[in-house]
Amino acid sequence: MERSAVERLEAEAVNSAKSRQPLYAPRKKIFPKRASGSFRRFKWLVMVVTLGIYYLTPWLRWDRGPHAPDQAVLLDLANRRFYFFMIEIWPQEFFFVAGLLVMAGIGLFLITSTVGRAWCGYTCPQTVWVDLFLVIERAIEGDRNARIKLEAAPWSFAKLWKRVTKHLVWVLIAVATGGAWVFYFADAPSLLKDLFTLEAAPVAYITVALLTVTTYVFGGLMREQVCTYMCPWPRIQAAMLDENSLTVTYNDWRGEPRSRHAKKTAAAGESVGDCVDCNACVAVCPMGIDIRDGQQLECITCALCIDACDSVMDKLGKERGLISYATLNDYQANMAVATGNGTHAIDPAKVRAPSGKLSDRIAHFHLRKLFRPRTLAYFGVWSLVGIGLFYALLIRDRLEISVLHDRNPQFVTLSDGSIRNGYTVKLSNMIPEPRTVTLRVEGLRRATMTISGMTEHAPDSAEVELAPDRVKTLKVFVALPKYATAAEAMSFRFVVEDPNGGETAQGNAKFQVPGRR
Repeated sequence: MERSAVERLEAEAVNSAKSRQPLYAPRKKIFPKRASGSFRRFKWLVMVVTLGIYYLTPWLRWDRGPHAPDQAVLLDLANRRFYFFMIEIWPQEFFFVAGLLVMAGIGLFLITSTVGRAWCGYTCPQTVWVDLFLVIERAIEGDRNARIKLEAAPWSFAKLWKRVTKHLVWVLIAVATGGAWVFYFADAPSLLKDLFTLEAAPVAYITVALLTVTTYVFGGLMREQVCTYMCPWPRIQAAMLDENSLTVTYNDWRGEPRSRHAKKTAAAGESVGDCVDCNACVAVCPMGIDIRDGQQLECITCALCIDACDSVMDKLGKERGLISYATLNDYQANMAVATGNGTHAIDPAKVRAPSGKLSDRIAHFHLRKLFRPRTLAYFGVWSLVGIGLFYALLIRDRLEISVLHDRNPQFVTLSDGSIRNGYTVKLSNMIPEPRTVTLRVEGLRRATMTISGMTEHAPDSAEVELAPDRVKTLKVFVALPKYATAAEAMSFRFVVEDPNGGETAQGNAKFQVPGRR
């Protein structure tokens, strides 16, 4: 197919690596062209899945019985509980959340060292919502050329109608985004009713308003500026990359020297590469860069430029991959072939066999290159943290006890000469069901126990009713007879046991007597 069949796009890189704008230069609007291809389809899939999870998760139900909320995922700040399907996290178990955050950080390092800024290009909330806003923009204003013409056109009713409609839909999406977030912190159906009847707490309206503004501004107005100026990850991710990390790369060893008139250039005896300088890669880039300038801070490796270039190569009858995911090692090896180990300029003939196909000396990516010491180390640490959290989740107790000795007075001498100590005992029933447990004293001979508010129980034990998913606080007094000596006073323990479930927990305590410190 003739190269002239390829559309020449008038696209200029807004964020060009060759001519950097001053830090406070006015923003130049970017009008990315819609791309099509495997990476674009993958981005559609990621967008649908991530947005579906975000908007629908608060509405999922999970039956935990009559004494616990039935929302599958709920951050109940009022009662200091975190529910995630069958898992319930109490405040003292926050290390589970901290562990998940550690796993997320290590996972980000693993992904970046393996396939570059894939998080930024596909699953970052900023990327997902910008993609969603661009869908609305294209549906109302048209694709790239139509939007450029509309931007340059004088104000008219048609332009005003399109702009108002677009921004109105953006605001509705932003409101839905803020509204979905607050549903994670309260029962979603009830909160939705309260929001519309103006009976919700003020903090709910404030949160929805803040997230509405940030979503609208970041996703609709600022877009690529959030990634370039506000996000720290572009400046950190370089430390995560090495020579075997996959990044989106323009293979200039094959594409240079580029020419818009390949036949005339070749007929003149000059070298010509595969790049026809059509600017398709620039036109589809949501960050406004030219990938042919090399690796740049703004690049989020969304790979839309690969889709655009591959479609051009298909029209030209050339192999795909002029722009591709490649490692630095492979790129340098191929550049050495094209330049004779740096002895001359790029010669496209060097990278092709007599048949016109790419030479066998050209290095290509292989999956085994992903498995190297660095990525294996990241994966190993990530797995160990995950296994540790899972093990801790399996063995954790659902019945806990904490004991606090009275500070003043530490002991009291009763009228009969016996010594009494006071304790505050907290029993935590960490299941959404009521149960009856036995509280007893162990390890202290001749001790008797009295619980404030309970008149009938054994001298050294008591049956205690625990409400579901609650902490019960007891005032407990332990006494020793008057002939107890300092030598007999010792450390002991309170033991709480569920006779039905078999769970047991204990809290250590000390009994203080006169003459003992």
